[in-house]
Amino acid sequence: MTLNWAALVPILMLVASNVFMTFAWYGQLKVEHRALWLIVLISWGIAFFEYCLAVPANRLGRAVYAPAELKAMQEVITLAVFAVFSVLWLKEPFTMNHGVGFGLIAVGAVFVFKGPFH
Repeated sequence: MTLNWAALVPILMLVASNVFMTFAWYGQLKVEHRALWLIVLISWGIAFFEYCLAVPANRLGRAVYAPAELKAMQEVITLAVFAVFSVLWLKEPFTMNHGVGFGLIAVGAVFVFKGPFH
């Protein structure tokens, strides 16, 4: 079995970009004592790196995946990264409700990859 780098690299880049974006959007929830304008500027700075990964990931991924597949993949990756981040960084519990809700979204992504119904 050979490793398909053209298919794997965009996925890895989307995972990395989501780590940056999750910190940009939600990392600040632990720093409530800072001014909002400062948090926004810092978040923009972090989000810059997300864009530096997400845009090329989608460009490279387009050679292997359809745009709808890239978007569905992005959503599932976003939820997975957020779930880990929420537990490890924000110290929030991951409940069965979260698992079921995120799982249903992942099932929706599977349908996107399955192609049209006949």
